[in-house]
Amino acid sequence: MDRITFGRTSLLLCTLLLWAFQVCSGSVTVEVTPKVEVLKGETAKLPCKYTVSSPSNTVVEWFIEEQETRKRVAFRSQGGVAQSDDGTPLTGRVTIGEDSTLTISSVQPSDELNFFCQVTAGSAGVGDAATMLLVFFAPEKPELTRPSSQAITAGETTSSEIGTCVTKNGHPQPRIIWFKDGQPLPEVKDRKEKTYMIPSVVKEASGLFTIKSTLYMQPTKADKDSVFQCTVEFSMPGDQIKQKKSDTITINLNYPSEKATFSLLNTDPVKEGDTVTMKCETDGNPQPEFDFTKDGKAVSGQGGVLTLKSVKRTDGGVYECTATDFDNLEADLSGTITLTVNYMDPVSVTPAQPQVVMHGDKVEWQCKTKASAKHTLQWKKGSEVLSQDGMLSIQDVSYDNAGEYMCVGAVPSVPGLTDQASVNLTVKGKPMIETPAAGEVGKEGDMVTLKCSAYGSPAPQFTWKPSGKESVTVEGNKVVSMVTLQATPEVMKDGATCEASNEHGTDSKTFLVSLKRAIDNSADRVLLSGNPVLTSADKQQGGSSGVVIAVVVCVLLLLLLVALIYFLNKKSKLPCGKKDKKEVASGEVNNDIVVEMKTDKANEEAGLLNKRPSTEQ
Repeated sequence: MDRITFGRTSLLLCTLLLWAFQVCSGSVTVEVTPKVEVLKGETAKLPCKYTVSSPSNTVVEWFIEEQETRKRVAFRSQGGVAQSDDGTPLTGRVTIGEDSTLTISSVQPSDELNFFCQVTAGSAGVGDAATMLLVFFAPEKPELTRPSSQAITAGETTSSEIGTCVTKNGHPQPRIIWFKDGQPLPEVKDRKEKTYMIPSVVKEASGLFTIKSTLYMQPTKADKDSVFQCTVEFSMPGDQIKQKKSDTITINLNYPSEKATFSLLNTDPVKEGDTVTMKCETDGNPQPEFDFTKDGKAVSGQGGVLTLKSVKRTDGGVYECTATDFDNLEADLSGTITLTVNYMDPVSVTPAQPQVVMHGDKVEWQCKTKASAKHTLQWKKGSEVLSQDGMLSIQDVSYDNAGEYMCVGAVPSVPGLTDQASVNLTVKGKPMIETPAAGEVGKEGDMVTLKCSAYGSPAPQFTWKPSGKESVTVEGNKVVSMVTLQATPEVMKDGATCEASNEHGTDSKTFLVSLKRAIDNSADRVLLSGNPVLTSADKQQGGSSGVVIAVVVCVLLLLLLVALIYFLNKKSKLPCGKKDKKEVASGEVNNDIVVEMKTDKANEEAGLLNKRPSTEQ
């Protein structure tokens, strides 16, 4: 047999012998969850299942692997009591259940290890399987701070610190991402680049991570308004990737000025008495010092702001601001404003004195003013506009025309620029009494109050005939006299006369007095004889309305009685012979009401009573 054949035969025999040994000795199969995820501080459960080819006394042991060395933390024998080992990182926090599951309470970041479930089954052998415990904890919101050093100068050849981002207490180790104006910046650690980040990681005693990253840049003027922000990105159970954002910062960037802007901050047209604010600024940082002039003469401003209080028309003119930036001496940093102060002269009225005219005469005023722009003049009395051209003329003046008149001037293009002047008109003349209103009383002899209103200037004096208790008041342009007197028969017949007089003449009017019309709803009393009696003397004096009502009521009662007699006779319940008639005629009834019916038509009465006519009736 050659060497090749011998070798092949030997290998085959070894294989058969190894197979036979495994069949004879039996086997152990162990199954675990490859990865278990849990939050810090919570409880982790690591399941373990196994199968044994032949029955035997089985022992389940759990190990951890530290620095490539296994260390048992707990064990349980078949039918025995579970126990944990002393002197391990899990002592006091680990137990094994009857189903071989390892339970770890109050999980810490240091518990993130490889765990091994090992099953020993005597002659069946030994089997194990590994599971990885992963611990998670969300870091705090990142804090973004600017450097405490002075402002950054744009255009420098070296990178400057922009800000530092710090996030604390995360697990597993999170990472920081920088953003500029909402866009992420590439993660660059090479300090030779214009933009780069310097990260650092600190593992705390708790096992949590604190991450810090400092951003460096070479900013340009375009970055003066840029917004910077950092975000921490971290993992959570279930392959989740989450983020927390910091607050934003801007950088204090110095850059040279290239142009200046000089602007008027007042939004409405300027008028006399206003406060005017003008502001001068450049597009650089920091702002340089500014100088102000008006028509070539220096004026005082502060911090680039020129304020003029209670301006007058003489404050109008050309204002200029000038600045010098030593970082850019070639730039023209100046600006001008032409300030216009609108004005209106006081409104004047001719004639200015109060006017006194006779009733029926004519009066005329003229109103004038001057203004910096097109203006209007209106004559008004109260809210009524009487003229739009500055002239007011009243022909045939009446007492209603007396009072105050106002001339109002305004510049429509300048809100609030107005002025006004007023004059008074007094109208003289003899009194004129308004149409009198009649008085009313309940009955003759009552007291009545009459009101006599009269125009006139000077104020008229009043005389009443007959006289009474009088009071005089003024209502606008009228004088009012009110008198209270008795409604005597003479007053009821002829009325009362009001006479108003002054130095220009006299006017008089008669005020009639009448009875009030009223409806009395009280019921009238009716005597049994049928005659109505009024319940009061007032009703007797009031006319015949009560009597008419009583008569109507009696007629209705009689008709009802006749209808009742007819109805009973039809029913044969009421005998209607001569004897009955005699009894009625003789008045032998107990009622006080006596009813006697007579007719010239015997046949109608016979038909009504169901009897033939009788001469005895």
